[in-house]
Amino acid sequence: MSQASLPLRHFLLALAVVAVWGTNFVVIRVGLNHLPPLLFATLRFTLVLLPMAFFVKRPAVSWANLAAYGVLIGAGQFGLLFVAMKGSISPGLASLVVQTQVFFTIGMAMGINREPIRGFQIAALLLAASGIVLIAAHGGGAATPLGVVLVLLAAASWSGGNIVARQAGAVNMLAYVVWASLFSIPPLFLMSLWLEGWPAMVKGVTGADAWTWLAVAWQAVGNTMFGYAAWGWLLARHPAATVTPMALLVPVFGMGASALLLHEGLPAWKLTAAALVLAGLAVNMLWPKLRARIWAEA
Repeated sequence: MSQASLPLRHFLLALAVVAVWGTNFVVIRVGLNHLPPLLFATLRFTLVLLPMAFFVKRPAVSWANLAAYGVLIGAGQFGLLFVAMKGSISPGLASLVVQTQVFFTIGMAMGINREPIRGFQIAALLLAASGIVLIAAHGGGAATPLGVVLVLLAAASWSGGNIVARQAGAVNMLAYVVWASLFSIPPLFLMSLWLEGWPAMVKGVTGADAWTWLAVAWQAVGNTMFGYAAWGWLLARHPAATVTPMALLVPVFGMGASALLLHEGLPAWKLTAAALVLAGLAVNMLWPKLRARIWAEA
């Protein structure tokens, strides 16, 4: 873990992961054409759990930890995200706004550990927040205020899941996600039954075409199994400061794929908002490393 930069093969693997995670927002939009959002999320985590639970050993963490992560990531992050993307926010903007989980995670960690916030973190937060405000003000058909709020809540849930996962310690992340899915499925299914209704659930399943089922499968196989396994493999071999900045490319792939495949427009306000959010994320991720390098060379 001493390498300052990624070898080419590892860089390409990281690029493949963020490409999968970014373009996945377009895949989600495809799945939502036939499936109600909460049912779609239920099927996603069902395919993560089965059959992988028979091949991956449960990590050595408490059931309570797995349950907390499963509910936060399943019902919280993806449940809210899928609901928002059913007509309330475009895939490209959703891929951008959900990255605010970085700042929610920082805030939660500071609240738990009583750490003071630093100047560069305030600057980063202000940059990203100005981008989100711009999206809420100019979203039009691309993002409603409800859609922005739902994705922000999804980001906050993702952050809560990050805190819970940190408390689990060094575990096999793929195994952790697989077994936590056991606790994602029941609340998602019950919410789907309550809010979407059994007739809509049956209609969604029976009316789903091959593309819809491929979208569901991709959620489990590409986004989760490949993504988490490859990302965890990279983090085990390189410093987090070397790997994690690659995540800045997730919304780039998300907005690019949405524009290319779904013809999502990229007006000036949207590009400006993206630049502000990405600038905030970049300052937060890269400034400590850059400052350390400047001091080392001084």
